[in-house]
Amino acid sequence: MKNKNVVTIGGGTGSFALLSGLKKYPVNISAIVSMADDGGSTGILRDELGVLPPGDVRQCLVALSESSKELRELMNYRFEKGGLKGHSFGNLFLSALEKINGSFSKGVEEASKILNVKGEVIPVTCQDIKLYIGLKNGKIIEGEEKINHSFEIEKIGIDKIYLYPEARANKKAVQKILEADLIIIGPGNYYCSIVPNLLVKGMGAAIIKSKAKVVYNCNLVNKKGHTEKFYLEDYVDLINGYIGKERIDAVVFNNRKPDARLVKKYQEKKEMLVEIRDFNEEEKKYKIIETNVLSRNTPRYSKADTLAKCRAFIRHDSDKLAKVLMKIIKN
Repeated sequence: MKNKNVVTIGGGTGSFALLSGLKKYPVNISAIVSMADDGGSTGILRDELGVLPPGDVRQCLVALSESSKELRELMNYRFEKGGLKGHSFGNLFLSALEKINGSFSKGVEEASKILNVKGEVIPVTCQDIKLYIGLKNGKIIEGEEKINHSFEIEKIGIDKIYLYPEARANKKAVQKILEADLIIIGPGNYYCSIVPNLLVKGMGAAIIKSKAKVVYNCNLVNKKGHTEKFYLEDYVDLINGYIGKERIDAVVFNNRKPDARLVKKYQEKKEMLVEIRDFNEEEKKYKIIETNVLSRNTPRYSKADTLAKCRAFIRHDSDKLAKVLMKIIKN
């Protein structure tokens, strides 16, 4: 029996968790990755070397790598001192491969061979782009890094969110979506990891045209200043809006409460657990799968990781999430 084709759409630690679980199953994986990141090590490399953002791609490559533990750790290693402080070895490695090969996509292909990657990691676009949010008061927030650290987006309201220059979808990304049996969106930072993929011209049309089931892995926690008032239904409605059609067939929603101390820590930052508002299955075109997909492990971040304080501590469990998704693809 032929292996099913699975496409994931996202970026950052959310994609890392998802792909780490999926790679254990006999499926053909294509990880489509956002190219709007401009923070931390990635942002410095973009500015100083004129390369495309390596950070999210690196995480996906490491997640799908079937090489030794040492090689995977090397790719995520961050320098703690000197001129390279804050940089991960993998980001430098991918930037060097881009320079050697003359294109980021070719560099990613070479890295995939070296790391013995199961499946493919595909940049959503091959263009050098930036994410912008225009607020209803006329203010423009430029770049993912500033957007991620802005706490006024929800309060003032979004007039428009866009990429500049206007980006066209990577042909390979479109092809994989059209061939997919299952398309998985998220989990991940809503405005900085999920939406940028759907703003790329051709992505929405490909998802609409594809015959695949579309699943959204709902975030566990709302983000301060971004999605504080969001319920599950809001995420789904807005993502469908970016796609251009009600395309989401199912939503994976965690129903297990995290550790009380962690919840309190998040609540102090005004980041609450995502809830379901008043779901009526007869009115909606999607099914909610409520199940335990919560990780019980507390992640550890390098002291040299300049974005560590922004990273999530309440997160999805790779194996639990993959198990649910494999059930969906079989039905």
